[in-house]
Amino acid sequence: MDRATFACSTAFFRDPGNSSAAALGLPGGHVDFIERVDSFTYSDFFRDYLIPNHPCIFSAKFTEDWGSRRNWVTWDGKPNFEHLLQKFGEAVVPVANCDVKEYNSNPKQQLPFKEYVEYWKEYIRNGYRSSRGCLYLKDWHLSRAFPEQDVYTTPVYFSSDWLNEYWDAVAVDDYRFVYMGPKGSWTPFHADVFRSYSWSANICGRKRWLLYPAGQEEFLKDCHGNLPFDVTAPKLRDARIYPRYSRSQPPLEIIQEAGEIVFIPSGWHHQVYNLEDTISINHNWVNGCNVAVMWCFLQDELAAVQREIRQWKDPMDDWHLQCQLIMKSCTGIDYKEFYNFLKVIAENRISVLEKGLDEETSSKNNSKAAISTLGMLHAVFDLERTGKVLSSLSANEDFRKLDLSSLSPAPEVLLHHLKAAIDTALL
Repeated sequence: MDRATFACSTAFFRDPGNSSAAALGLPGGHVDFIERVDSFTYSDFFRDYLIPNHPCIFSAKFTEDWGSRRNWVTWDGKPNFEHLLQKFGEAVVPVANCDVKEYNSNPKQQLPFKEYVEYWKEYIRNGYRSSRGCLYLKDWHLSRAFPEQDVYTTPVYFSSDWLNEYWDAVAVDDYRFVYMGPKGSWTPFHADVFRSYSWSANICGRKRWLLYPAGQEEFLKDCHGNLPFDVTAPKLRDARIYPRYSRSQPPLEIIQEAGEIVFIPSGWHHQVYNLEDTISINHNWVNGCNVAVMWCFLQDELAAVQREIRQWKDPMDDWHLQCQLIMKSCTGIDYKEFYNFLKVIAENRISVLEKGLDEETSSKNNSKAAISTLGMLHAVFDLERTGKVLSSLSANEDFRKLDLSSLSPAPEVLLHHLKAAIDTALL
């Protein structure tokens, strides 16, 4: 990141009014198309899309050297089932049934990959119909299961990825996925985990995206405060059920072609359809530009849990802890783990600022390699963003009611170390 971009981004975040205005300021529903790899820099993406939280589309030129683009696709642009079976036939994969609604999602089952491919081939032969329904392979952690495979390389624009940096460090999970599905498969209306950014690259096939800027989803809630399962359903026009639907903006619509990457901003709700037999690579990620959004989301989730079980507050000695447990079961994280998340991010950058980078360390550590690529000013920016959220977390009443003795270092010690590292780096 260059100094001008760093200074601009810092000033932007000092004005909290900028964020909502920017998110809604897409003239005429226009979404930028980034054509050329050689003329589009990380600083361009940071300034024009990450900071203002705007969507964009990257051309197929950004993915043309990926192994999956070469090997997973037949000469006529279809999924190369034989190659996929050869590489992954024995894997077990998560599969959703797009024809069934279970609460506000599609029910999932685990299937052998080879069984899913046989189903898919038969589905095509039967004119895209099956008594089993329309099955969609979703949220497959292929990179974690097959790290030796030459599938793709994360573009530099998405390399400041705190979610995967943290979950790689604790070796528990990741937010890197493969999706595969026939024409007609789809994903219901939702916003991504923790209100993260996401990027989605089509290896083959085409997708139709319906996007709503952050905040617009409030107009799409029914009279009970629930979001729709299908944002295109005719019943949304019934004012008795959806009283504020008439005040919503039309969605931004994107048709994503093979090879293209769509960037979905933080907190934007969306619904996605496969217009053809489609394979895609998808990442969710958080960084310094939207970690405050993640923190706001977690506070809202805890408040919702507290409202749900408030009648048990007086008779339950560990009510606050129970709220955290329920929150973690629903969202995947609680306040203490969020602290550990911030700690890992901060300590990685403090280490780089204090000790520098050597080639051997960078080559063995993905997070430090990313910091090295993006530069020291980006590490300072990350620490400033982390510090602001960490200060808010430390002062939070619900956080302070928890037993924090197991946290190491203590939040105030980490904050002091963080601020000292920033001050030293900016001398």
